[in-house]
Amino acid sequence: MSIPPYLGSMRIKTISRVVLATFFIGAGITHFTNPAGFLRIVPPYLPAPLLLVYLSGAAEIAGGLGLLIPATRRWAAWGLMALLVAVFPANVYMLQTHGAGLPVPLWALWLRLPLQLVLIGCVWWSARPNPKI
Repeated sequence: MSIPPYLGSMRIKTISRVVLATFFIGAGITHFTNPAGFLRIVPPYLPAPLLLVYLSGAAEIAGGLGLLIPATRRWAAWGLMALLVAVFPANVYMLQTHGAGLPVPLWALWLRLPLQLVLIGCVWWSARPNPKI
């Protein structure tokens, strides 16, 4: 007996949500445990860099947790997608400064830019409602 395709898709979405939630929660925690690395990539034209690092970390934690709760999943996804757009200037600044003093290869800095779009797509897809059974 085979698994209906929609059940396989539901399982993949569940796994994707857990992976994304783990990624965002872990990254968010790192904003608090190692803010120095994030401070280096905040563009100098933005005010209150430490506050921005803490706010983005809190948003990542909240968004990651929100992905795991069905009642908050869609709002969390919209919040995470907005956050990914909001932090894009940090990725551009990091590329412009060749890693902002961090040991990141140039190819990885270039890869970070389209990766934001991939992450946005993954967050959007994983938060979409499952098909009705």
